[in-house]
Amino acid sequence: MKFFSLIAALFILAGCTGGPRLDTSHPSVNHDNRIQFVVVHYTSASLERSLALLTHGEVSAHYLIGDDKDATIYKLVDESRRAWHAGESEWEGRTWLNSSSIGIEIVNPGFVDTPTGRLWYPYSEAQVQALTVLLKDIVQRNGLNPRSIIGHSDIAPLRKLDPGPLFPWKRLAQAGLGVWPDEQAVARQQALFAAQLPPASWFQAELARLGYPTPQSGEWDVATHHVLAAFQMHYRPTRFDGTPDAQSAAILQVLNQTK
Repeated sequence: MKFFSLIAALFILAGCTGGPRLDTSHPSVNHDNRIQFVVVHYTSASLERSLALLTHGEVSAHYLIGDDKDATIYKLVDESRRAWHAGESEWEGRTWLNSSSIGIEIVNPGFVDTPTGRLWYPYSEAQVQALTVLLKDIVQRNGLNPRSIIGHSDIAPLRKLDPGPLFPWKRLAQAGLGVWPDEQAVARQQALFAAQLPPASWFQAELARLGYPTPQSGEWDVATHHVLAAFQMHYRPTRFDGTPDAQSAAILQVLNQTK
């Protein structure tokens, strides 16, 4: 809107005073889409509370998928505008991803801690189908790579757990929305890593290569364990304790070999 106001002002000025002219005959080829990523979240709140927080609170998202039987998709912020959903974040070396991403929130309680352990809430079939339709539309319109679809825990592994271990990353990847390692290739590589596990520096370098914001200390520090746990929750959700093992190393290597 401001750009068009500028054009109008320049034409008026030029007509009245012979002032500066706006020339649009030399468009640059050096540009790309502002939108580079799609970040998926869960709300940890009811639909009513989620709508209130995302429309009148300090956070926002471009879309919210409800938990009603039809999984209604609410458009809350125009894609041309920046929404406040990512916070302090990093992926592939890019920081503060609010400026370069579309945020999708899904109504889901997240988890509850019980005397027998933490219980995670599943996503409904309607929500998964609605998300698939929405992601396909966003990816097609913006020319995004499947690797551009990531979770809040991926970009902020020291702070966030959403969208959690029950999020259907594998199913989305099978629909062309995300990536998933070839299981046979992982099995072959896992057998090799079982004989000798790579050092912390290898894990740190490979996690960073995949996109994760990872310290390069060469030590198994607290931050590196958190990053590895976020990676495991995405690609090996049956166990995501941040402990290095042969299977995690194999998945990481196979993913990076297919980049």
